Amino acid sequence: MPDPTRRPLSPHLSVYRPEITSVLSILHRLSGLFLALGMVALAAFLGAAAAGQAAFEVATSALGSLIGCAFLVAVSVAFFYHLANGVRHLCWDAGFGFEMANVRRSGWFVVGLTAVLTVLFWLGVSAS
Repeated sequence: MPDPTRRPLSPHLSVYRPEITSVLSILHRLSGLFLALGMVALAAFLGAAAAGQAAFEVATSALGSLIGCAFLVAVSVAFFYHLANGVRHLCWDAGFGFEMANVRRSGWFVVGLTAVLTVLFWLGVSAS
């Protein structure tokens, strides 16, 4: 009789090669979580703005630091990715794009659109 403690409970990650579909699915979930963190940061920033000049200056200096700017860029990447991939999912809900070639093409389109929208957004922010 085989030893039940030596059986794998699920396929190990080394069995499967990551596909764009699985990677984008995981990233969609992670971007949603990261957007939630961004909303907490936004609420804290608005709370600091309401608390007075000193708190607002601390918040703006924190967001203006290198780490703060990196956080803001990461939140914007998460936002544009989640938006683009959400539209992709809406197309799937409508019954479009289920062929594997279309799934891969739309996945890479989402990645490219995320990059383009993020760059355009930050170019617009830096121009103002």
